[in-house]
Amino acid sequence: MNPAPYIGRFAPSPTGPLHFGSLVAAVASYLEARTNQGKWLVRLEDLDGPREIAGAADAILKTLEGFGFEWDGTVVYQSRRNDLYQSAFEALEAQHSLYPCGCTRKEIADSVLLHQALKGIDGLIYPGTCRHGLASGKTARAWRIKTQSENISFDDAIQGQITQNLAQEIGDFVLKRADGLFAYQLAVVVDDAAQRVTHILRGADLLDSTPRQIYLQRLLGTSQPHYAHIPVATNLQGEKLSKQTLALALNPSAASQQLWQALDFLGQQPPLELAKAKVSELWAWSHAHWELQSIPKVRSIYYRQ
Repeated sequence: MNPAPYIGRFAPSPTGPLHFGSLVAAVASYLEARTNQGKWLVRLEDLDGPREIAGAADAILKTLEGFGFEWDGTVVYQSRRNDLYQSAFEALEAQHSLYPCGCTRKEIADSVLLHQALKGIDGLIYPGTCRHGLASGKTARAWRIKTQSENISFDDAIQGQITQNLAQEIGDFVLKRADGLFAYQLAVVVDDAAQRVTHILRGADLLDSTPRQIYLQRLLGTSQPHYAHIPVATNLQGEKLSKQTLALALNPSAASQQLWQALDFLGQQPPLELAKAKVSELWAWSHAHWELQSIPKVRSIYYRQ
């Protein structure tokens, strides 16, 4: 049987302009898709309306165009796909995999103070207070998915073998928030399945989220994509470049220089003279010399802005 055609994607959140960390992820996913004769999709993860910055979505697309990216098909907006998320949510509910939770963040934090073992790799592990029903007087705030004490493993094309026990390291995580919005973990799984994404190349800051997504894929009966997690760009304090850490916005007028820097960050060793070449020339070199195996096998790399 022939393998499914390669379909990759780039999925930024419109919470601010694209920065160098965004560019690195876009370049890597784009070149890996194109060198595998595949499609490259753009999806705007604007599900969290309160965090979205007005005009950021359009600015992101214009920036991508200014750097010479060419995507396939139409841009997908998560904010317009609520019906898909609701259908998946109902399917999980029908399996008795979900339960309502009435706990506040303070209540969860207080329980962790009493039980130090409830601190996991991604923050506080929910102690399962509402797993067997809401306490008297409690009303549902969020909806959580029941996790199992079993190892979920996958082979990351860059980071190697990754294994995680959801029950012990993450706990029952939220799929529908107290404000009524569906959580990222559910939305991304539904979107990737709907768009038939076969390969996901993204930042290593999402590496610990991947077992949760694989767990949901199994419950929903969808295919598991291939994963590759590149190092994230950090500041001197080790913080991921982001709007919160004052990352500088990309400048399309300096596209060649910044593309060169992104390729260098990704271990591709582009010739120095290409930093001042035309964007088209830099992309031509990149398509001919792209090597996924050259990407450093670490989770983060300091980048001086």
